Amino acid sequence: MTDKTMTAEEAVSRLRSGMTLGIGGWGSRRKPMALVRALLRSEITDLTVVSYGGPDVGMLAAAGRIRKLVAAFVTLDSIPLEPHYRAARERGALELTEIDEAMFMWGLRAAANRLPFLPVRAGLGSDVMRVNPGLRTVTSPYDDQETFVAMPALRLDAALVHVNRADRLGNGQYLGPDPYFDDLFCEAADTAYVSCERIVDTAELTKEAAPQTLLVKRHVVTGVVEAPGGAHFTSCAPDYGRDEAWQKRYATTPWPEFAAGYLAAVEEES
Repeated sequence: MTDKTMTAEEAVSRLRSGMTLGIGGWGSRRKPMALVRALLRSEITDLTVVSYGGPDVGMLAAAGRIRKLVAAFVTLDSIPLEPHYRAARERGALELTEIDEAMFMWGLRAAANRLPFLPVRAGLGSDVMRVNPGLRTVTSPYDDQETFVAMPALRLDAALVHVNRADRLGNGQYLGPDPYFDDLFCEAADTAYVSCERIVDTAELTKEAAPQTLLVKRHVVTGVVEAPGGAHFTSCAPDYGRDEAWQKRYATTPWPEFAAGYLAAVEEES
């Protein structure tokens, strides 16, 4: 058994410019913001980011770190369209592959199972095929002869996710209402870094929660980062809700001004 604990900076030091990076969470919910902040403090750039996007995408796009984005949406939940992402997209700062939410999930699942693609009905009859001319369809080899979208695997060089609890070995536990596919992000990646609100002994993980809450398995985890408040300003239920005041400030403040204050405030607290 290996102790996989490290700091956010140590985790980011293992990343490289040009990587394909998956970021877990959903919109403005349980995003690994402590890891994103460490990434922003680094010199890493030219990233392909794969995310059910929220402020992780907005911040990295505003900072000019994203070359290509693969996403089903980019939202702050209570603010429907992420404004810093929108600004980056409108000035042509990044390439976008926009796909259906279910297609995104099946892309991760294909990668997790080391398959080149998986057939899916989602996307058929929609503009997804028009705006993504590289997508292909496949026909069932069986009697039904049904046509499906052949969703390509979303293989990741690295994944960043945030959970409520973890042990030092890399087992990660969520305690909120939704896993947000964080397990698939880790399984689809060559390396995975899990931040958590609190590191506990392995036996503590199932004392007050069901074994099914052990979302992330240690064999797919490279590093574990203890980061109390590590999803701020997004939510991490049941530990805390979204900080709407911080989010509103983020959404209404020019990025350079917000970044200076936000990163400085976080460094002072740590």
